[in-house]
Amino acid sequence: MDLSPIITGFGIVLQPTNLLYCLVGVLIGMLIGVLPGLGPAATIAILLPLTYGIEPVSAIIMLAGIFYGAQYGGTITSVLLRLPGEASSVVTVFDGFAMAKQGRAGAALGIAAIGSFIGGTISIIGLSVLAPVVAGYALDFGPPEYAALGLLGVLLVSTVGNGGKLKAVIAAAIGLLIATVGRDSFTGAERFTFGNLNLADGIDFVPIAMGLFGLGEILYNLEENHKKVHAPAKVTKVWPSRADLAQSKGAIARGSGIGFGLGVLPGGGAVLSSLVAYAVEKRRAKQPERFGRGAIEGVAAPESANNAAATSSFIPLLTLGIPANATMALMFGALLIQGVQPGPQLVDQHPDIFWGVINSMYIGNILLLIMSIPMVGIFVRILRVRPAILAPITALITMLGVYTVNNSVFDIYLVIVFGIIGYLMKKFGFDPGPLVLAFVLGTLIESSSRQSLLIFGGDPTGFLTRPISGMIFAAILLVALFPLLRKLFRMRRGDAESGRGAQHHPEPTPEPRPEPRPEHETTEAK
Repeated sequence: MDLSPIITGFGIVLQPTNLLYCLVGVLIGMLIGVLPGLGPAATIAILLPLTYGIEPVSAIIMLAGIFYGAQYGGTITSVLLRLPGEASSVVTVFDGFAMAKQGRAGAALGIAAIGSFIGGTISIIGLSVLAPVVAGYALDFGPPEYAALGLLGVLLVSTVGNGGKLKAVIAAAIGLLIATVGRDSFTGAERFTFGNLNLADGIDFVPIAMGLFGLGEILYNLEENHKKVHAPAKVTKVWPSRADLAQSKGAIARGSGIGFGLGVLPGGGAVLSSLVAYAVEKRRAKQPERFGRGAIEGVAAPESANNAAATSSFIPLLTLGIPANATMALMFGALLIQGVQPGPQLVDQHPDIFWGVINSMYIGNILLLIMSIPMVGIFVRILRVRPAILAPITALITMLGVYTVNNSVFDIYLVIVFGIIGYLMKKFGFDPGPLVLAFVLGTLIESSSRQSLLIFGGDPTGFLTRPISGMIFAAILLVALFPLLRKLFRMRRGDAESGRGAQHHPEPTPEPRPEPRPEHETTEAK
């Protein structure tokens, strides 16, 4: 393995400007993780306009720091206040807050910091090794392979992601429809523009992202009635004991592996990884009843998993140009804003960005480990700021930011429209993530499919004759049929168990009722 690009990447990261942006990104990420409701996706969406005036490497380093920094920020309030600041920290509440009530909040935060650091570092090493290999194979990809891969990404996010599957499919379909708005790149015909010249070139990614994740989240969180916040627990003895470390080392290792594997898959991500890691530890435990009552493995495993997943989700984005989750879709948009096309050519055409971003994660994880515990008090004080004060400021920044992108008032109207759509989606249980992912991948799917049909002379079976695209379409079929197959398996399993139960447990014969005594006997007894 040639180490010169990696060494060059460290040289880029250690430049004072990039170090500063890495520090800023991690700090913002931790802050956003502490504040309930906003999340890294909304923050990156709001900050997208600011990346115009920054060098591409510095901008992506900062946005990446926000993403993985938020994973640990949510842990602080989960442990101290029973209030998950980030969705991936929901599982940490179960045992983290229980440990805090036992006076072990410091040990919970300490093992979370160690697990986050180890999980993130293992995932970064895997990213450094695996990403160039995947990019090398991806150079053989043509339009048929990209069309199939984009379709698989949308389908996986729609069926594996959070929330109801039907609602996710509907959201993805709307995203694909929005992606077709504008002038047809092949024929020049206008589609769904309704005679409006502002829509002739299509809808820009920034207003959609800032509306759905920025304004939509603000409106939803203002309406939501939050529960009363508990008094924060005192933090003492932050460094875990040797017994805690020995008890957690297996959970950290398994959580890191689970997070790395699931983070690569579209629809996997930090939330699913933390849930799976927690379930695995509870199933492996000799005393599963300890979980939910202060088991330190219940903190170590999910925290290792969500940080590992946050890092490994960069693999499909940087090597294939396929975002694995909503936050990666925003990173995809940020790269496009900088004039950088994510995909197999990124390693060769922009090695500074590729290796700079990967190596910045080593530095960012060290910064997280150093800063996480000393800043706990500051983050708890920030929670006392009322949402009624924060929301108008955030909304104003959102509107100013989207206007500065194209100096267009029409973009402000779009943000308001998509903000209302995002609010309604959250209110009725729709996840905005599949919509944004489908919008990002929609252009790729359409253009690659039409190019492929031109190559195949209009014969759609050509997708199946190529080895790679044929294998991807087989995976698409498997993903599409998986819910049906699982339902049939459960039905057959239930029938078999009921049959065995009927065989081994026949209905008991009713006991004979005592015959009524004759009337004269009853009279004599009286």
